[in-house]
Amino acid sequence: MKKAKSGKRPSATRHAGALRTPATKPRAAKKASPKRALKTAAPQTVDEYFDRLSEPALSALHKIRAAIRSVVPADAIEIISYKIPAFKHKRVLVWYAAFANHCSLFPTAAVIDTFKDELKGFSTTKGTIHFPLDKPMPLALIKKLVKARVGQSEGKK
Repeated sequence: MKKAKSGKRPSATRHAGALRTPATKPRAAKKASPKRALKTAAPQTVDEYFDRLSEPALSALHKIRAAIRSVVPADAIEIISYKIPAFKHKRVLVWYAAFANHCSLFPTAAVIDTFKDELKGFSTTKGTIHFPLDKPMPLALIKKLVKARVGQSEGKK
């Protein structure tokens, strides 16, 4: 009498840090050039993040940073979180970043939902607002969003 096939894959084994099945050969590890590693390494500090930027993103992000700093608690600190700058006070309040054609603010989905009517002129996702670099930064709106996020954060214990 024949055994029924179980439908399972051949057993996998670990070989040199890679998962492989008995029918495959291990791949040769690619060597990362030191130059490439330097370019793609995540910034370790906010200043290092800013040092990598060029105009017009650099000026725009400085304005956003100053607007955020003006409304967060005085003892809030700046950190790198998810490879981008953020302000933290007990927990991360907001993240902000520069891209080729826009700067983004990440104030959480709840804040974006609260201000959805005021954000109609901007591209948004669930947790992100994009501010185009070819238009003036809406600093009063950014301050309003960050104040709301601080209030939201302070309300949570």
